[in-house]
Amino acid sequence: MISVILAGGKGLRLWPTSRRQRPKQLCNFVGNRSMLNQTIDRLISIGSERVIIITGDDLFTAIEQEIARRNDAHMITVLTEPEGKNTAPAVGLALASCIDDIGDQVMGIFPADHHILDNHAFKNCIQRAMLAAHQNHIATIGINPNRPETGYGYIEKTRWEFSSLPDVYGVNSFCEKPDMNTAEQYVNGGEHMWNAGIYISKADVLLEEFKQHLPEIYAPITSGLDSYIHSYSSLPNISLDYGLAEKCSRMAVVSSDFGWCDLGSWNALPEVFPADADQNVCCGEDLVAVESSDCVVKQVEKSIVLFGVENLLIVETDDIVFVADRNRAQDIRQVVDKLSLLDRHDLL
Repeated sequence: MISVILAGGKGLRLWPTSRRQRPKQLCNFVGNRSMLNQTIDRLISIGSERVIIITGDDLFTAIEQEIARRNDAHMITVLTEPEGKNTAPAVGLALASCIDDIGDQVMGIFPADHHILDNHAFKNCIQRAMLAAHQNHIATIGINPNRPETGYGYIEKTRWEFSSLPDVYGVNSFCEKPDMNTAEQYVNGGEHMWNAGIYISKADVLLEEFKQHLPEIYAPITSGLDSYIHSYSSLPNISLDYGLAEKCSRMAVVSSDFGWCDLGSWNALPEVFPADADQNVCCGEDLVAVESSDCVVKQVEKSIVLFGVENLLIVETDDIVFVADRNRAQDIRQVVDKLSLLDRHDLL
């Protein structure tokens, strides 16, 4: 399998740890390796023969330095987008890079910033998706939800599995991030799963779907990598979900449960780190909480002591201590925007 890792995100909701020159995919949130390195490790461990990383020009040097320290660097190629154009053009960049030998080899599309708790279950899931791909489906991964969640997209599966593919279903629809009432209906109904943003397909099948649904991207893909890059400014800014998956008749969804976590905001940390008796969660080793509850803390070097507080987010870096109401965790990009207006680029 060729594994394509989408690593161009900015991670603004994880500021101040995630910064312009070192966004979240290059940060260590769990363990002592970056999220990008953990993603590469995971994909090579399940049999990826080649890894293509898609990122922006501004992150090329940082990612190349990270890859150069790996023993398997010869298996990894870093490609850069001249400008951010969403996920469909990014996947097109990967297809253009191997258009001359595309054949029927399987290609997997993976985000760089997801955390997986059960790698064995993840491998089994991808193997099922590859079986579906070999039957000319484009397989996506659906995470069985354990709670109503308004921050994720959903996939509505068909009622019945494919006869030859256990735990693999047809797709009725892709659903945008819902309000809480709708999310509760999705979870209670049992036919909706979280959309993990992972796609597995034979490369030639994926190319055919681009030809049908995104011809303005397909045409420059077939001209090769250099031509594709030169045409980048004219490509549409469109996601793979909206531009292709929602229109494709060959979609399949693999029902999965491998301890998936989209580390999209600080409020995701309770899914990864254990809470104390008062539901305080600490990413770090030196927190003392006194008469405090429901706080999320990212601690690095300084000892952090909480006293008589509730529902706070505290993030320590080498130059910032950030304190916020946890209920505003999804709004942190407003802080980033304000700092930019104040010309505090030293903090960005």
